Amino acid sequence: MTPTERLCGVDEVGRGPLAGPVVAAAVVLDPARPIAGLADSKTLRPARRIELAALIHRQAEVAIAAASVDEIDRLNILQASLLAMARAVAALPRAPCRALIDGKFVPARLPCPAEAVVRGDASVPAIAAASIVAKVYRDKLMTELAAAHPGFGWEANAGYPTAQHLAALRELGPSPTHRRSFGPVKVLLSV
Repeated sequence: MTPTERLCGVDEVGRGPLAGPVVAAAVVLDPARPIAGLADSKTLRPARRIELAALIHRQAEVAIAAASVDEIDRLNILQASLLAMARAVAALPRAPCRALIDGKFVPARLPCPAEAVVRGDASVPAIAAASIVAKVYRDKLMTELAAAHPGFGWEANAGYPTAQHLAALRELGPSPTHRRSFGPVKVLLSV
């Protein structure tokens, strides 16, 4: 790969959950080794996401980063998401020439020029790859957190505010990994 071919796709997952970090991935695909089936991670079956994530890790340059629950609560979810994306790009083994960021906003302090691409996870292969890698990583992390904090169903709902998660939140109270700045958690803490 020559330096001019170093295009990086960036996406994050986990903006909507009530618990856990927001996770971002940066992926530089190898143009000589295209990966079939890349798509927005939300449109893929879990087993297919896992297969593709493994293939992406084998055939591309990948970096994964996160912003913690404390950072989410301190900065707000948008700024924490941008921070996680900037960390992912900075963690690549070599700086890309350009980054394509899923969404409307470009993180500050990137090591390269960048452009926001609305719905990029559905139209730009490198962003789709980043979406898949970040989703698989965060889902695994939430399954691990579910074992440490049983009862919330994170192994199935990944921390999103499902009826089961909300009922458990009311019954058990917030765990250390809940986002205190998010409405349902904030309401319980103020009672």
